[in-house]
Amino acid sequence: MTKRKMPGKIPVTVLTGFLGSGKTTLLNHILNDSTHGMKFAVIENEFGEIGVDEKIIPETVDEEVIEVMNGCICCTVRGDLVEALKRLHKRVDKFDGVIIETTGLADPAPVVQTFFVDETIGGMYALDSVITVVDAKVILDRLADEKPEGVENEAVEQVCFADKILLNKTDLADKPRLAQIEAKLRRLNPTTSILRCQHSKVSPKELLNINAFELKRVLDFDPEFLDEGAEHEHDPTVTSVSCRIKGNVNQMMLSKWIGRLIQEDGANLYRYKGILALKGVEEKFIFQGVGMLFNGNVSDQKWGIPESERENIFVFIGKHLDHDMLKECFKACLVTDSLRFKVGDKVQANIGEWVDGKIKALWDDGNAYRIELDDEERTNVYAPLDVDGYVKRRK
Repeated sequence: MTKRKMPGKIPVTVLTGFLGSGKTTLLNHILNDSTHGMKFAVIENEFGEIGVDEKIIPETVDEEVIEVMNGCICCTVRGDLVEALKRLHKRVDKFDGVIIETTGLADPAPVVQTFFVDETIGGMYALDSVITVVDAKVILDRLADEKPEGVENEAVEQVCFADKILLNKTDLADKPRLAQIEAKLRRLNPTTSILRCQHSKVSPKELLNINAFELKRVLDFDPEFLDEGAEHEHDPTVTSVSCRIKGNVNQMMLSKWIGRLIQEDGANLYRYKGILALKGVEEKFIFQGVGMLFNGNVSDQKWGIPESERENIFVFIGKHLDHDMLKECFKACLVTDSLRFKVGDKVQANIGEWVDGKIKALWDDGNAYRIELDDEERTNVYAPLDVDGYVKRRK
């Protein structure tokens, strides 16, 4: 692996992989590694309208060479990709290579195609490799996802286009499962190499300046690859919900809500992530999750601004999402001085169905309400948040 010598074409590495596979973690490992001696321009792509990943890229990265695009890079913002690459080329003296991290819902084909059908871009850049990160815990489920007629399975496309596959999170699967995964990946892409890893830790020399992309291989399995008129359609049931709001979060409320959310709807949550301002904590709380696997911790990154100016960001991506409910619940996690109901108020509680009851206690064990149901046992249940989705006034 060597640095680019001017004035040749600039090498481009495309990082792809389904939501939550570990692409951003891999990107941060590369950017923080000092052994390759390279500087990179980074193009970040988020599916939702609010970006999160670019806010956790190391501060040591030159902000002048970070481009962020919201929307799917393989369709609605592909023109933005071309313009971003042209803008970056004007600052070519600042970097040795380009890394494009696509949204987890992107088909790599239109991204790769850009370097071959646009003559200007083809004269400036050389596609070095497509690196696909797969999550050992869920990849077989994602590859088996049934899509509506005419809709491609993005996870399958990401594997097929890979010059190298990183089989990540191997600690979450046993040996027989890993062998089964590798067999499936090789059936889809017989020529790719597979590297097992945990936490996306792979030596940069395995990924950078490896000259792995071969147009002929792609044309062999996708003869229409260079057809600019080819359509790309996303699964309409998969959407993103984003929320950005100032304030400070009650950590106990957040924990209670997330716990209930992933228990009830984890199968439909492809990806969720965010950066939060916890009440009384000077460092940023960064969290992420895939399905029922949630991870969140107070980071080393300090806010550096007063509590009143701190802004929370929360993004969900998944199937059949209730946008209003998710936004309402997130906002309800903010610290507030008052609740809608008082002890003794008659309400209805959502326990899978709406059941009459009355408020017995406020802020009980971190929950907004403890409610006694009007049943023979006088069952007590909790409403973790003060929102209509969990508790509402009795009619």
